[in-house]
Amino acid sequence: MIKELSEETQWLEAYPVMNELRTNLDQDAYLGLLREMNAEGYKMLALYDEDRIVALAGVIVLTNFYFGKHVFVYDLVTKASERSKGHGETLLEYVHQYAKDNGCRTVALESGLARVDAHRFYETKMGYRKPGFSFTKTL
Repeated sequence: MIKELSEETQWLEAYPVMNELRTNLDQDAYLGLLREMNAEGYKMLALYDEDRIVALAGVIVLTNFYFGKHVFVYDLVTKASERSKGHGETLLEYVHQYAKDNGCRTVALESGLARVDAHRFYETKMGYRKPGFSFTKTL
């Protein structure tokens, strides 16, 4: 079962899984940022196995010149003990349908350079392509 998490009690339940990806965030920082992101349109989607969250996706619908209206995936994580069971694929396919349902023709995401296994998953299994690089500057 996949459902959108919209309440703080649900966000707290999701924190241990998200923390596997966002290891720099303690629970207070996570909740503070999540409140702001949610107000801007961010949605957290959880894949459950029975009553346990096994994977999460954080998405937002955006519009820009190069993708048009699209879904951007900020976060995609499967609990370490649940990897290689198809959960990431199931959740990303759900995101693809979510994008179509919201009038989007593209799903975009970024992935850290060191995450070679994730890149292989996106490109080989899910059909994504790498059109460029992302650049950041800390101010």
